Amino acid sequence: MKTGEQRLKDFTEANYQKTLTKVNDHIYHFLGYGHSNAIAIIGDTSVILIDTLDSPGYAADMKTELARLTDKPVRTIIYTHGHPDHRGGAGIFRDTVEEILAFAPKPMLKHYDRLNDVLNQRGAFQFGYELTDEEAISQGIGIREGKTVGKGGFDTLAPTTLYREKEVERVIDGVRLKMVSAVGETDDQIFIWLEEDKVICTGDNYYGCWPNLYAIRGTQYRDIAAWVEALDEILSYEAEALLPGHTRPLIGKALVQEQIKTFRDAIEYVLLETLECMNKGMTISETVEQVKLPEKYQNKEYLGEYYGTVEWSVKSIYCGYVGWFDGEASALMPVSDKEYRTVLRELIGQERLIEKIQSCIVQEEYQMALQLLELTESKKITDNEGKDFCREWKKQALLGRAKQMTSANARHYLIASAKKLG
Repeated sequence: MKTGEQRLKDFTEANYQKTLTKVNDHIYHFLGYGHSNAIAIIGDTSVILIDTLDSPGYAADMKTELARLTDKPVRTIIYTHGHPDHRGGAGIFRDTVEEILAFAPKPMLKHYDRLNDVLNQRGAFQFGYELTDEEAISQGIGIREGKTVGKGGFDTLAPTTLYREKEVERVIDGVRLKMVSAVGETDDQIFIWLEEDKVICTGDNYYGCWPNLYAIRGTQYRDIAAWVEALDEILSYEAEALLPGHTRPLIGKALVQEQIKTFRDAIEYVLLETLECMNKGMTISETVEQVKLPEKYQNKEYLGEYYGTVEWSVKSIYCGYVGWFDGEASALMPVSDKEYRTVLRELIGQERLIEKIQSCIVQEEYQMALQLLELTESKKITDNEGKDFCREWKKQALLGRAKQMTSANARHYLIASAKKLG
């Protein structure tokens, strides 16, 4: 059986080769040119660019490719949402672009900026920014961002036109299009409908693996019910081609309908099953244990946990609806983790605890080893040799657990945590 690491390698190899898809005579989809995708629509005298990749180096490569297709300049940019991996290459087009369109995000929680240090650190761990190419493999929904491979950091351009409506219809350089607000992965997410071409550009509300219904870097709650409604709206347009912000395009009406419907149904299943478990009084741990994807979804690669995971989704839904308290009375005012772990360690005994940790590592039960290692840190180990052993076991368990992960985000976080130990 393949390890999670090997499955991620295979998925990356199969899905992120540099590919230029000619949708029709004036619409082109760029995959593998950067971490995210971009879409070029050739108008009467200029190019409309939907998203700009993540970095100036990648965007420059795409600009060279675009010049082979047309001598018309990029004069309009449309952002599908505010994530910098979709805006970071915009600066390459600053000499020709005349209008940049986006939809306004909702205000963040006040004082969110006070979390910048911890969120940046967690983001670096999630995305594997400090890892080597061999350690990182990919970022799950695309090749590594340009900032990690010498293609430059984010070079964004601010929107010049900011909308707050539900829908906006425009004719831009002879191209008729509709931009529709569609809350999902972000609250400023939109999709673009090109009716004459029967093409829909969906940003990050669909990509071909399990989505980040929750991002471990730390985010406000993403409204999963709203995300499902956005997918319903996307399906209502009956597109003949769907161009996502990550992973491969879907070409053909039947494929679009089948794949997006299944993607939508799987997400809704996790949402409703989680709520059902909560309503029965299950704790968050019991709910995570209960809610699994049904067999009909498990072998579909485009639902594979190469980015987000079902477990993280369940936990996010649980906390998003009822907060941190899971209804278990003992959790209302618990003793500190440090005190609780100290008592457990005393009950188990240091010798038996160490033996069990070693046994778990030998048997590749790395998650159990990691959790048991937390007990060793709750009481001072007096000799340096013991401390060194615990540190090495934790590194070994973290790296071993990383190999079991298909999720790029989980792998990155585990490996980065191991490297932090020295």
